[in-house]
Order: sequence, then structure tokens, then C-alpha cells
Amino acid sequence: MIGAASASKLVVGVADLKTSANPEDVVITYALGSCLGIIAHDPVARVGGLVHVMTPSSTLDPLRALRAPATYVDSGVNLLIDECLRLGAQKSRIVLVAAGGAERGDGKSDMFQIGRRNFVALRQVLWKLGIILRRHDVGGNKPRTMSLAIGSGEVSIIATGNVAQRPAA
Repeated sequence: MIGAASASKLVVGVADLKTSANPEDVVITYALGSCLGIIAHDPVARVGGLVHVMTPSSTLDPLRALRAPATYVDSGVNLLIDECLRLGAQKSRIVLVAAGGAERGDGKSDMFQIGRRNFVALRQVLWKLGIILRRHDVGGNKPRTMSLAIGSGEVSIIATGNVAQRPAA
């Protein structure tokens, strides 16, 4: 078909974000351990994206947040929403899904609880934005792969294996 957009698999790395308005595209991220993958999708505009964030708050390193906002839950989610709006989404129609936030091992040895703190930060950011989290698959100790088909809005979350456990000190 002449002029048709070609389909792409857009791989989102750690501390990365990809958005698309091409209904043939699929955005995907792998190995969500304590990190969170957050998908935003507007089913009417058929616009969406995915951000793979590492830590809760950009206030920990404001200079890094300016260079790499997708590193942090607060700045990464705001950037994801802004990019979707720029592509034609409307905030009132955005559907959000999150996955990841796993604990290492049995959770007792996960002193910093980054996964849990990431999810708490996400809920706070979404509350401030007035956006409801439609679905989530967080916690536990299994890493996840997450993807979004832009055209259909279909979200896939697959958990496999166990998050690496640090050796006892």
C-alpha cells in the first residue's frame, strides 16, 4: 500500500521512553525487575507509549533528571503523558497500565524496597495528574516483559523466572 506506515517493534531500554502514533507499531520493554514499565494509550487517537523507569524521585539527582527524565517515576510519567498529548492523545481518554516493581528474593533481604517505592511514587504522580491506573501487575519476585500494540491497545505482561537475589553478606 503506497504511503502506509510500516510496522516497527520499538524496544524501550532501561530509563528510556518510546511513543508512537503508528497503529502498526508495538512498544516493548524487557526485564522489569524493581523497575516499573508504564504504558499510556489513547484508544480513540490510537496513540501510546511506554516508559521504563528505575527509581521513584527525580529530586535525588535533578541534573540527571534533566538529562534523562525517564530514569525517574515522577519525571518519566510526566514526560510519557506529555509526549502522548503531543501526538494527539487527550488526557481524559488515556488508559494507564503498570508492571514490574518486583522485590529481590523473598523481599525480606530487599533493604531499599525500590520496587515498592516505585509503585507508591507512581500512585502519587497519577493522583496529582488526575489519571487512574487502569491495571497493574506489580510486586512479587518475577521479572516481567511488557508490550503495547498501538493500534488495538492490547497490553501484554509476561512474568518469567525470578529476580536475581543478591548473595548474603
